[in-house]
Amino acid sequence: MGTQPLRVKNAHFLLERLSADADILQQYRELTQNGIEAILAMADKSGVVLWDVDWYRVEAQGVYKLAVIDTGVGMARHELLEYINQLSSSSGVQALGANFGVGAKITAGARNPAGLTYASWKGGEGWMVNFWRDPVEGWGLEQFQLPNEMYAHCVPAPLALKPPAIQDHGTMVILGGTDADQNTVVAPANARYPSHWLTRYLNKRYFAFPDGIQVKVREFSKKDPEEWPVAPSQYLRDGAMIRPITGQRAKLEKHKAAAGSVPLTGATAHWWLLNDAETDTALKDQAALWQASGHVASLYQNELYEMREGTAAKRLLQQFGILFGSTRVVIYVEPSSEAQQVIANTARNQLLIDGASLPWGDWADEFRSKIPTPITDMMDAILAGSSASSYRDAIRDRLKNLRELFRVTRYRRTPQGAMATQGDVSGGRPTPRDTPVTRNPSGGAGGKPTGTAGKAYGALLADLGDPSEPTIPRDMEPKTTWVSVAEKTREPNDNLEDRAASYVAPSHELLINRDFRVYRDMIKHWNDKYASVPGAPEVIQAAVEEWFEQQLIETIVGVRALEGARSWSDADLDQALSEVALTAAVMPRYHVYQQIKRTLGSRLGGLRTKASSDESAEASA
Repeated sequence: MGTQPLRVKNAHFLLERLSADADILQQYRELTQNGIEAILAMADKSGVVLWDVDWYRVEAQGVYKLAVIDTGVGMARHELLEYINQLSSSSGVQALGANFGVGAKITAGARNPAGLTYASWKGGEGWMVNFWRDPVEGWGLEQFQLPNEMYAHCVPAPLALKPPAIQDHGTMVILGGTDADQNTVVAPANARYPSHWLTRYLNKRYFAFPDGIQVKVREFSKKDPEEWPVAPSQYLRDGAMIRPITGQRAKLEKHKAAAGSVPLTGATAHWWLLNDAETDTALKDQAALWQASGHVASLYQNELYEMREGTAAKRLLQQFGILFGSTRVVIYVEPSSEAQQVIANTARNQLLIDGASLPWGDWADEFRSKIPTPITDMMDAILAGSSASSYRDAIRDRLKNLRELFRVTRYRRTPQGAMATQGDVSGGRPTPRDTPVTRNPSGGAGGKPTGTAGKAYGALLADLGDPSEPTIPRDMEPKTTWVSVAEKTREPNDNLEDRAASYVAPSHELLINRDFRVYRDMIKHWNDKYASVPGAPEVIQAAVEEWFEQQLIETIVGVRALEGARSWSDADLDQALSEVALTAAVMPRYHVYQQIKRTLGSRLGGLRTKASSDESAEASA
């Protein structure tokens, strides 16, 4: 009773600071979710959330303002004043796993300084407030002047403003934008699908909606607002239409070839294998309306977080073991909240488990060991239809005698070893077996105390002077596959576009881009030289690919030998094995050229001998 409640001194700064962490489209999720929760507060828990236009403003001023309308419980005058003008206040239950009461204010509010106009009806009575940024006072409720020259922050909602969807109860929120003249219906800058931007965003954001709740969006058929209708229309031929939003689940289920779930530690991975777009013609036209190709996301309370699509999706799907056909695979990982705390951050753009980021690496490793059969069958079918050659065995035989050089003096301690390690285990020194190891009285190795915690605790991990032996990785050479767009083992414009190769570290696999121009130029060079030799192109391609593959394999084996070294962090190793680094590794030409020349000479004959035989043949003719 004697504690003074916490207060917010500068709510203006806090609102704008929190808004900076939110995605620019997050406001549309927050306002949609508010409408859903208002409907769930009704006894029958059914209704509509509609993204439409404030047609009153279009008729009166010719300005298009985006508005979200719900047929939920509505708010009375005192509720509008209480919930809208307090930063962390909500009509729903506030909890870490539920409503925060800050979403619409920090996302929609901050991006609409001209005002978020709330018009709400409850019991047939309507009231209105405008949450805006006053040039002097900052954020708060705008003061309206009434006809009797009185002033109020909450006024009766004009009947002309009431949308047809709302009867006895419901709420309409109008996005005012930055000023009175801004069109807030047009797509944000750089939107890929300007006619469907809001439809696509909401479908991607939501996995599914509660039973009984419909979500809809008005779309205009023309990009130019000058060609938009000035009154509501129901059909696209009239300039605009209402499109239903279903969320990703309904779309995935409609276009799936197979689907299922894989249990993971503390989570469940829901997966879908989409139909081949070449046979499912409807799927080809869906990209503008939902995420209709391979992607990965986390799933929580029927919403999708941290969605990876495009190149980012392919990289993560590769970690999950999807090396081929990644555009057809969708994976949603749903964390379990039974034995761990799962919450969204304040900006609702990231999930946290017990306060930490999601363990994508662990989930990928576990899923990779349990890849569903329909997915592996799909990948096998792709490989079966390609000439995905690998020269790994021949390269391994050539590298046998060089294994010593790939050790890079890296050691592990073993009682039978012939070397004594000292300090960092990345090095060692020969020592006679009868040389005594000096220790200090406390039982540790001899030497001056360093006074640092790292070295002090390091003594618990390594007993200086223990015999050691060099380590040799059991499986040095990665599994290799040549991929290309023509053979459908890679997609156009993916992470291998104009890159030599991609190394998938978790599965120790190397994907080599057959389309890379350096390989193609080398093949063309030798094809020109052996143009008159039958069967030469196949032999030339095999020779060129084999020697470039060896160059890449040696790069990977050599870099991986640095694992565990003090000066090589995981980030350094990732960078050294990136697509860019592997491309640099194949750019030297001299030695690989000489090896290809030697190989072709033994298989196709030397170019000088070939030229002489051609001249003899011409003379005898």
